[in-house]
Amino acid sequence: MRIAVAGATGTVGRHVARIAAERGHEVVPLSRSNGQDAVTSVGLVSALTGAEAVVDVLNASSILKQPAVAYFTATTRNLLDAEAKAGVAHHVALSIVGIDGVEAGYYAGKLAQERLVTASTAPFSLLRATQFHEFADLMLRRARRGRIAIVPAGLLRPVAASEVADRLVRAVEAGPGGRLRDLTGPRDERLGEMVQRLATAEGDPVRPVELRLPGAYWRSMRSGVLRGGPEADRGAITFEEWLALR
Repeated sequence: MRIAVAGATGTVGRHVARIAAERGHEVVPLSRSNGQDAVTSVGLVSALTGAEAVVDVLNASSILKQPAVAYFTATTRNLLDAEAKAGVAHHVALSIVGIDGVEAGYYAGKLAQERLVTASTAPFSLLRATQFHEFADLMLRRARRGRIAIVPAGLLRPVAASEVADRLVRAVEAGPGGRLRDLTGPRDERLGEMVQRLATAEGDPVRPVELRLPGAYWRSMRSGVLRGGPEADRGAITFEEWLALR
C-alpha cells in the first residue's frame, strides 16, 4: 500500500513511517524539503497521486488558540482537497483525548481539525490519543531556566508515541473506520514527576518546579480530563519502560 505521511519527521510521524515501511508499505513523506507544503497546498496533489491513504500527524508550532486554529484549518483543508483531486481513498488523522468543550489554545486547533475531517465527504479514520511520554523530554528542554525547569501542573495518562503510530498504521490497513476507540497510556502520571525522572535518568541535576498556570488550557491539563475514560484502549509501555528503551 502507498501511504503518504504528513509530518513524517515529527514525534509520531517518524514512527508511522518506520512501522509502515517495516510492514511492507511504500511510504511517501510529505515535507517542505521534499517540495510539499500543507499550509499553502504547494506540491500536495502530485505527491498524493497514487497514494491509497494519507496519515496526518502534523503539529502546530504554537499552543496559542488563534495560530493553532489557523494552522490546523489550513493544513486539513488543503490535505483533504488534494486527496480528493488525487483520488486518495482514506484520510487518517490524529487528535487528542478529552478535548471536547476545551476551546482553548492548541486544543481549539485540534477540535477545528476534527470538525473539518468529520464533515468532509472523504472516508476517514480519526484516532484520539493521550499525551505522549515524549512530552516530558519536550518540557525538560523548553522549560529549563538554569538549574530549574518551570513545569505546568498536569495529571496525564501518557502513551508511547510508537504505540500511537502502530495504531495509526493498523487503521490505514483496516480501512476507513470513522471515530476510532481512544488510545491512552497504561498509568496515571504527574508531569512534574515525569520530568524529574527523565532528568534523573539522564544524570541531569535540573530541578523541576511545578506551577498551576491560569487559563482553560492549563486547567484542563491538571484536571485529569485529558486522561480519557475507562472505555479507551490502553497502551502497554509505561513511562519507566519508555525511559529504559531510550
